[in-house]
Amino acid sequence: MSLIVKKIVKTVTGCVLLSAPAFALGASTYDEAEVIGVQPVYETVSREIPVQACREEQVTYRSGRNRSATGPILGAILGGALGNAIGHEKSNKRVGTVVGAVLGGSIGADMSRRRGGGSVQTRTEEVCDTRYEVRSEEQLAGYDVRYVYGTTTYQTRMPRDPGATLRVRVRVSPAE
Repeated sequence: MSLIVKKIVKTVTGCVLLSAPAFALGASTYDEAEVIGVQPVYETVSREIPVQACREEQVTYRSGRNRSATGPILGAILGGALGNAIGHEKSNKRVGTVVGAVLGGSIGADMSRRRGGGSVQTRTEEVCDTRYEVRSEEQLAGYDVRYVYGTTTYQTRMPRDPGATLRVRVRVSPAE
């Protein structure tokens, strides 16, 4: 084919396509459909809200430590006296006194620590806990819309109420 014939074919084809009706090419057009029913649709939405709950509680504690050396001293004296009383000879009495004093002092210190010392007191303190409450609420999810186009009834969900009529897209294409 010559270059001129190719240009003529392209021009004629373009004119034919431009003059063809839009619906014959499968293009869309718009029309109005009658709305026959609108129903709002709600959904339940839940969320957790932190809530702080506080209360007053009595707390017991020791105020300070008893730093008295009375327990170890009394233990050493009693242990020394006992060790001295047990020994028969002079050298045994000295060893018994020293060993008894050391053991008695240690026992007295342990007893003093177990008693704890200091005074017991109470005070009121605020104690807080965080818990979560679930709160639910209804939210509008959209609208179920029923409409008629031609002789057919359709239904769809839309984000807003369309009113009395609904714009619809009409697409016509040849059936093969």
